[in-house]
Amino acid sequence: MAGGGFLAARRELIESLVGRNLKIRYKGSALGFFWSLLTPLCFILIYAVFARLLKFGGLTPDYLQYLVCGIIAWQFTVGCLNDSLHSISGNANLVKKVFFPRVILPLSTALANLVNYILTFAVLMLYLVASGHARLGCGWLLVPAFAMHFALCLGLCCLCGTSNVFFRDTEHIVGVVSQAWFFTTPVMYPVSFQLDFLPAGIGWLAYLNPMTGILALYRKALLGHAIEAGGCPPAAAVAVSALVCAAVLVAGRQALRAGDARFGDVL
Repeated sequence: MAGGGFLAARRELIESLVGRNLKIRYKGSALGFFWSLLTPLCFILIYAVFARLLKFGGLTPDYLQYLVCGIIAWQFTVGCLNDSLHSISGNANLVKKVFFPRVILPLSTALANLVNYILTFAVLMLYLVASGHARLGCGWLLVPAFAMHFALCLGLCCLCGTSNVFFRDTEHIVGVVSQAWFFTTPVMYPVSFQLDFLPAGIGWLAYLNPMTGILALYRKALLGHAIEAGGCPPAAAVAVSALVCAAVLVAGRQALRAGDARFGDVL
């Protein structure tokens, strides 16, 4: 990605774009930014009913908390995916008239979603503590979890934002792929369901899905759940997800660089 000093020199532009993205999200809303706090509470209530009706509580005693952790983390990912589609194409006038590092556009999208996610995450933490299910002995794992998650989301923002400039079908493809990705990610079920289909010793294959490692870290940090890796060292399995996150970030940056020269012509 662009050097830290290079982006720091354009901090005001980044802050302006992040602020604009946040304002657009709640434009015309009576409750405004308060939805960042209200939305996770609504999720908790909805999934409490969902878990009870489908009798999923038997998977683990703290299944509702387990589920909510996964859903809230997933919402950050899918929020970045959806918003990134128009991060470049929706700023055609800016791209054509002003010279600046184009990475700022997907970066501001990812940062705006990160601000919203941090507020949502704070509500999640309060809920886990209030419900008596918080197990924060490994809370330090939130640092690599957030780092991996943001790297993945920023890479996806670059990839999707660039792709949608040249291929407008990207929006429809992302919708289908994100649905498939959700159901193949252990959001509603433990990763052991996938590991049952893998021979012992190669459980790391399940962690080629980067969200698998990210969710495993969140649940270990917040709920104390063991990181299941099907006979592989848990650290090695999570490292696989971390490498995929890094690869997505690099691929996104390269795609952005490759398309940069043609953005003005296409838009």
